Amino acid sequence: MTAPPVRPYQAYVYAYPHKTAYRPLPDRPALRDLWRGEGKDALSLYLHIPFCEVRCGFCNLFTRIGAPDGLTGRYLDALDRQAGAVRDALDASGDGGADPVRFANAAFGGGTPTFLTAGELDRLCDIAEKRMGADLRAVPLSVETSPATATADRLAVLAERGATRLSIGVQSFVDEEARAAVRPQRRADVEAALGRIREARIPVLNIDLIYGIDGQTPATWRTSLDAALAWRPEELYLYPLYVRPLTGLARRTAHTDRDWDEQRLALYRQGRDHLLAHGYEQVSMRMFRRAGAAPQGPDDHACQTDGMIGLGCGARSYTSTLHYSFDYAVDMGEIRAIIDDYTATGDFGHAVHGRRVDGDEARRRHLLQSLLQAQGMPVADYRDRFGTDPHDDFPAELTAFAERGWLLDGGAGPRLRLSPEGLAHSDALGPELFSPAVRAAMAAYEPK
Repeated sequence: MTAPPVRPYQAYVYAYPHKTAYRPLPDRPALRDLWRGEGKDALSLYLHIPFCEVRCGFCNLFTRIGAPDGLTGRYLDALDRQAGAVRDALDASGDGGADPVRFANAAFGGGTPTFLTAGELDRLCDIAEKRMGADLRAVPLSVETSPATATADRLAVLAERGATRLSIGVQSFVDEEARAAVRPQRRADVEAALGRIREARIPVLNIDLIYGIDGQTPATWRTSLDAALAWRPEELYLYPLYVRPLTGLARRTAHTDRDWDEQRLALYRQGRDHLLAHGYEQVSMRMFRRAGAAPQGPDDHACQTDGMIGLGCGARSYTSTLHYSFDYAVDMGEIRAIIDDYTATGDFGHAVHGRRVDGDEARRRHLLQSLLQAQGMPVADYRDRFGTDPHDDFPAELTAFAERGWLLDGGAGPRLRLSPEGLAHSDALGPELFSPAVRAAMAAYEPK
């Protein structure tokens, strides 16, 4: 009997282990102990702003609509307290100054960081620089924005403070599709925002588009692709639409059929081929970079071989043995409560919510995040890092991938790389590398 085809859209894997596998940490380890012995000379810094002017129907990110009664100010106060505590812990975890703290890149995400006013964005940059010690003008700095909040005064602050990349979520240039995705916006406003971004002369513009929206056709998808290409963005991300629990779309529609899978696959291939024909290089399933454009920070799915410092109640931090954050939610009421708890927090010196990462999980993470890059993974790098061979560690998974035609040269040779069809099925391949323990934790998670 022939096995049924693998469903291509199972989970967008941008970090492993997934945050729904995190749990409260009963021992609440001190950050200075967690970071003792960790490499701290090439850290990534991420500041999370959990506010948006509206919530898109597909969004399951940690963010709330609006910020009444001075909430953004209280949030920045808490962010400042957290930054001070984290920097103190990093300094205390060193060995007499022999292990200096340096940041290799920085990012502001959300939510929508540009929900903050120009003055608040200045303060956010001060927290990154004066509290954490990151030189934002000397490292790549990526910032997320939206059409409604990409105003000239905010962009001027970001440009002056060293932003090298601005990512704007457009999703569709077709007004009817934007409404279908519960994203109220007009193309004229999107185009005006893009004009302001280009006028700000931030080196890298990234435009996010979504395929699989109700009513979308190959012709309307081409309209959005061409409208984005008209701005010659240095990067483009093409995302498949997902309908997640507790999101706006989940209450209006339920997509489960294979016809939708086939529609999204066809639109993905159309978008991929169109961008390749217009001088873009494929970096991962989602990410495309214009030929000749310089990278600005870690690529999509890049292995976090160095540590990550996340500030804010929706941010993750990574050491080599523990990934930690705060509690996670999608429901608006739950998110509001978590933000309120965060702004009232005085002690930020301990990790409170996370997941331990042992040797097997580290191997899975490295293979997963490397393999999902179009350039693949040098097998020798894996051997040098872990002292084992990926074919010995993951024989069943790599054999299955090869049999499906997802690996170039059947997985043989010095580099494990996905075939074009393997890249197309990244959202099926990634979850197959999750460990049984992570799968069980994710299955036991109760959405809230």
